[in-house]
Amino acid sequence: MARLPLLQFGNIRLEPLAESHREALREACAEDPAIWEIYSFSMLGEAFDRWWEAGSAAGSERLMWAILVDDRLVGMTGIFPEDRTPGVVEIGATYIVPGVRGTRLNRMVKWLVLSHVFRGGFHRVEFRVDARNLRSQAAVLKLGATRDGILRHHKITHTGHIRDTHVFAITDADWRRIEPELRPEQG
Repeated sequence: MARLPLLQFGNIRLEPLAESHREALREACAEDPAIWEIYSFSMLGEAFDRWWEAGSAAGSERLMWAILVDDRLVGMTGIFPEDRTPGVVEIGATYIVPGVRGTRLNRMVKWLVLSHVFRGGFHRVEFRVDARNLRSQAAVLKLGATRDGILRHHKITHTGHIRDTHVFAITDADWRRIEPELRPEQG
């Protein structure tokens, strides 16, 4: 997990997820227990520990950041390179505590991550969202992503639900057009 850089703008920091974030992330995830019903995985109770240990295991490819605002951990986000398709990465596993949803935080976090991956040479960024997660679909569209389609009966979630997944993307050509609109003003 330590292969990621620190990303920062103003009072928002994305720190590579580390053991020092574990308990603060556990507490943040517990602030909205109902939301985990529409995620592929749960971050509550023993499920949190299983998720954490799987990502900490040798050979884990999970690349996650802790999201901090004014030094308070308020969520997480990650990137997942597509091994079968070089140059493509997914941004996902994003969770933000209820108290800062609806602010510009998600936009800032995504701007930081998108800037990082496009500077790193990726040509396509995907977002894969559960069909039931209307809030996340709307947030991705507000970033300027294009809905590419739906993967029907794509995966079985931790609850046993067979999920349809909406796929959105931003290409490097899109990024050149939308990045100036997303870029925060220097203050």
